[in-house]
Amino acid sequence: MSVGLLNHTTDEGTTVRILLVEDEKYLSASICKMLKQERFSADAVYTGPDGLDYAMSGLYDAVILDVMLPGMDGFTVLEKLRKSGSRTPVLMLTARGDLQDRIRGLDSGADYYLPKPFEKAELIACLRAITRRKDDSVVQELAFGDISLSEKNASLECSKSGREVRLGAKEYQMMELFLRNPGQILSKETMIERIWGLESEAEYNNLEVYISFLRKKLSFLDSGVKIKTTRGLGYSLEEET
Repeated sequence: MSVGLLNHTTDEGTTVRILLVEDEKYLSASICKMLKQERFSADAVYTGPDGLDYAMSGLYDAVILDVMLPGMDGFTVLEKLRKSGSRTPVLMLTARGDLQDRIRGLDSGADYYLPKPFEKAELIACLRAITRRKDDSVVQELAFGDISLSEKNASLECSKSGREVRLGAKEYQMMELFLRNPGQILSKETMIERIWGLESEAEYNNLEVYISFLRKKLSFLDSGVKIKTTRGLGYSLEEET
């Protein structure tokens, strides 16, 4: 479940999106309040499986991950995330502070291990540090069929036509979600939740407007990749045969 969108931007004006996976709802709300004060964008989920699902969407700049979670513990979530190839920075936040737990978390691929209780300033400093390291890493490129999404230029490129088109922020997030799930039908509810946040006031018509924008840009690119509507189910990114 999302707690809505809280906005933090870098010097380049890009919103920094944080996923918080913490089952203690009071603590989760408190952390989200801290993030809001620092103008981050944050989504909160409360179980291990939901945390893994959201983290693998590729929409987040960092993950705050608790160890003791229902459904799947944080170590397992992190191990599965890293095995999937995700390099999203992860800050492990837990009451477990002994040496063996810290070693296991770091060996599993955590970027930082912060035991509870913690100071707000340290949490925010850790987030800034691990998101800066992500910014310094090699720019990743997502591709499907004849199109590729450039993070560096926020643009969509077509290898067949050689054309390129810039994307707005919501268009970019939506195309990134499609490219991380090619051929998979994404429900309208899922897309609104991932792009706008569960508690936003975005409606289906907001989504349909951006789908229309993306379709026009794919048409401009003369791409063989299309956004298909499956009535009653949602949308999927498909390659024409």
